[in-house]
Amino acid sequence: MAALGVTNFFKLPVSVPYAMLASKKASIKSAALDELFVPSCMKQISRLHCFNVDDKKGMCRLIAKSSSEALAEESFATDEDIAATVNSLDFSGVHHVGVLCENLERSMEFYCGLLGLETNPNRPNSKLPYRGAWLNVGSEMIHLMELPNPDPTTGRPEQGAEDRHVCVFVKDLKPLKALFDKTGTLYTTSMYGRVQLFARDPDGNTVEFQEARK
Repeated sequence: MAALGVTNFFKLPVSVPYAMLASKKASIKSAALDELFVPSCMKQISRLHCFNVDDKKGMCRLIAKSSSEALAEESFATDEDIAATVNSLDFSGVHHVGVLCENLERSMEFYCGLLGLETNPNRPNSKLPYRGAWLNVGSEMIHLMELPNPDPTTGRPEQGAEDRHVCVFVKDLKPLKALFDKTGTLYTTSMYGRVQLFARDPDGNTVEFQEARK
């Protein structure tokens, strides 16, 4: 039998052979499904939140449910439990931000060659199954990851402030603006009069620059 792609799998008719479905169990995500019928024996090997068994018909009806619905059905945590956990977390900062790139060397030219960031020698990327680099930004880091990017690089908002972005502090924006002008690096400024610059890296990822609070 030919391999069954995930896309085709979700377009199968209502009767799905058990063996075919079981082989794709790990790929099923409830948010990606509208409706699918599967054999009732599937309930013995899976605890997916979206199963609704009808033993009279010998079938399970697989219906998409949101994660919040699934949690509401299975969670036994009280409001007090949640509050106690939240109070004990004590968030202390952002460790790093992951940024996807198509070509590591090209991205390094932007982040290191243009912006002057330096790699963190204590964070080698060799243990990961993809190419990348850890760049120091003060006490935090940007992690460049050479991986396929599911986001489009065209059709993004013209104003970086209206797109997903990473924000970093600099001492003074004037030298950075002069550098961008000299090198022909495109950027935008705040629409609301704030002292900010927005630029995109070679993959369309937005970086916001703000002057550090004095």
